[in-house]
Amino acid sequence: MESCWCTQVLKDCLARHGKPEIFNTDQGSQFTANIFLEVLLGKQIKISMDGKGRALDNVFIERFWRSLKQEKIYLYAYENGWQLEQGITEYMAFYNYQRPHQSLNYKTPMSQYEMAA
Repeated sequence: MESCWCTQVLKDCLARHGKPEIFNTDQGSQFTANIFLEVLLGKQIKISMDGKGRALDNVFIERFWRSLKQEKIYLYAYENGWQLEQGITEYMAFYNYQRPHQSLNYKTPMSQYEMAA
């Protein structure tokens, strides 16, 4: 991933979803590049970066990305970005509503969340 591409994705997401209070990334060169940081600073978004080489700083999202890649992305040959987006959307629904999680005593995130609400 290059910083120009990541910056454009960031701009697109901000236009579509609005401004978050804080934005968290790792310390990859694409996220520490001035072009990327200037977008966040220009919109007064707080910047948070995980410690260098510290995957455990954000263990839950790291585990999600691993599951997504192994269970959905690496197993299918998507012909274009649209198909990939559809596959990821389907997987996120499955992950949250149907896939039991060991850390939640084999419940789904949504059933656990609904019980807590």
